[in-house]
Amino acid sequence: MRIVSVYSVCALLSLIFTVPSLKAQSVDWQQNANYRMTIDVDADSHSYEGEQRLQYTNGSPDTLYRVFYHLYFNAFQPNSMMDMRSRTILDPDKRVGDRISKLGPDEIGFIKVKSLNQDGVDVTYETVETILEVELAEPLTPGMSTVLTMEWDAQIPLQIRRSGRDNAEGVDFSMAQWYPKICEYDAKGWHANPYVGREFYGVWGDFDVTIIMDKEYLIGATGMLMNPQEVGHGYGGYKKGRPEKGKLTWRFNAMFVHDFVWAADKDYILDTRETMQGVKLYFLYQDDDEIRENWKKLQPDAERLFELASERYGQYHYPVYSIIQGGDGGMEYPMATLITGNRSYGSLLGVTVHEVMHSWYQMSLATNEALYPWMDEGFTSYTTAEIMAEFFPKKPSEIHAGGYRGYRYIVERELEEPLSTHAD
Repeated sequence: MRIVSVYSVCALLSLIFTVPSLKAQSVDWQQNANYRMTIDVDADSHSYEGEQRLQYTNGSPDTLYRVFYHLYFNAFQPNSMMDMRSRTILDPDKRVGDRISKLGPDEIGFIKVKSLNQDGVDVTYETVETILEVELAEPLTPGMSTVLTMEWDAQIPLQIRRSGRDNAEGVDFSMAQWYPKICEYDAKGWHANPYVGREFYGVWGDFDVTIIMDKEYLIGATGMLMNPQEVGHGYGGYKKGRPEKGKLTWRFNAMFVHDFVWAADKDYILDTRETMQGVKLYFLYQDDDEIRENWKKLQPDAERLFELASERYGQYHYPVYSIIQGGDGGMEYPMATLITGNRSYGSLLGVTVHEVMHSWYQMSLATNEALYPWMDEGFTSYTTAEIMAEFFPKKPSEIHAGGYRGYRYIVERELEEPLSTHAD
C-alpha cells in the first residue's frame, strides 16, 4: 500500500509537471530574480572578477527594507561554521572532515563584494561569513522591481564539497555555488541560512552568464550556449580542435531556473546526442582511457533515460541537459549535473539517473530543501529505483528493496528522525 500511495503522488506530480512555466514555491506569490553576470577568470591564480546586474521583483505582500545574499565560497575557510560543524558533529561528511581546517591562503575560497548599489544609489552592506546583509537605499514595495548592481572578487577553493578547483579526478574547475546568490523570501520570511554544506533553496528567474576564460578550456554549464560559432570546441561552431592561446568569451542563457552551474577543464571532450523529444544532451568528460568506454556507453542509455522519464513522469521541459565530470560525487543543478566519472558502469549509470531525475522534482517544483529535504530526495530516489529497473530488470518486489533496507538500518540503530527535521 505504501508503494502504491507514493506512486499515486508521483503520478499527480507528473500531471503538474506538464504545466508550462511551472514555478512552485507558494500558491499565492513568489519572488523573481533575473541575473546578468560577467566573470573574467584567471585560471593560474584560481580567481576571477565578477559583475552582476540583478533585477529583483517583490511578488510578496510585504515591503522589503533589506535583502540577503549567499556567499557560499566563504564557507571554505578554516574555522568557518561549515569547518567547525564538520569537525564536531557525530556523523560528519567524510568528504569534508577536517579538510577545510587545513586549507592554506591560496587554497581557501572567498567572495569579497567591492561595490553594491540599488538603482544607481550605493547601499550599506555587511558580510557575515556566508551571508551578505544589505540595507536597501529605498524600500521595495509589493509588486515592484529594483536593480541591484554588484562587483566582486572571488578565489576558488580547493575542491572539498560540491564546488572548487582540482577535484580528486583532476577536473580543473567545478563551479557550483560560485556567485552571490539572492536568498529566498517566502511566506516564512527570509531564508538566509549560513552554508554548512547541506541543502539549497533558490529564487526562480532567468540567467544570462558570460564567462571569459583561457581558450584551452572547454566549458559545460546550465542553459544554452548562445555563441557556439565563436567558441567551437565541438559545440557546433566552425572551429576544430583546441584554439590558440588567449581568452574566449562564453555566453550561456537559462530561463525559468533557480541556480546556475558550470565546469571547465583542459582535457574535456564533448559528445552530443538528441532525444526523440528534441532535448540536446551534452557529455563532457576527460579524455582518459580509464573512463572513456563507460562514458561512451552511457550516452545511449542517457537518451533512453530521458525518454522513459518523460513518458512516465511528464515531459522534460528544458531544451538541453549537460552531464559533466566534476565535483565530488553527484550533485544536481538546473539543466546539468556534476558527477565523478571514474566508476563502474552500473555506478555511473545509477548516479546519472539519480541526478537527472532531480529535474523532475527539485528543478521543477523547487521545494525548500532545507525545511523539507525528504520531498526532493524522496521522490528522486523512488523514481531512480523505477528507472534503474528498466536497465537492470528486477522482480517488482525487489525494485524498492534497497530503500527498505536503508530505512531498516536507520531504525535498528535508533537513528530515525522525524521528516520535519531541518536539513542542517
